[in-house]
Amino acid sequence: MTTSTDTAPLCQLDDIPDGNAIEVEAMVAGELESLLVYRDGGQVSAFYNVCPHAGRRLDYAPGRFLVRNGLIICAAHGATFTAGDGNCQTGPCKGDRLRAVAVSVTNGTVHLA
Repeated sequence: MTTSTDTAPLCQLDDIPDGNAIEVEAMVAGELESLLVYRDGGQVSAFYNVCPHAGRRLDYAPGRFLVRNGLIICAAHGATFTAGDGNCQTGPCKGDRLRAVAVSVTNGTVHLA
């Protein structure tokens, strides 16, 4: 897990296994937040590490996420979310979505956008 401020990088692109996610902590709107950062090749998406169903964390152990075939799976209730946009595909919060956090990649470094 990495901790970042508003001006510091979140992580390096190479820190994220392609097709998987890591957790970083970052200051977002003045609050320290746990974020899930997902990588698909050179594209990165980030979300608050919170399932919209019951407000529980998505990881099954600190910083460890269930990601299969481009889907993020909530460890608590099995809801599945498309990793690129956070839309819930199945589970108790179908039709809802993960709260996205805007990020960008510059020279291999992931930053808050």
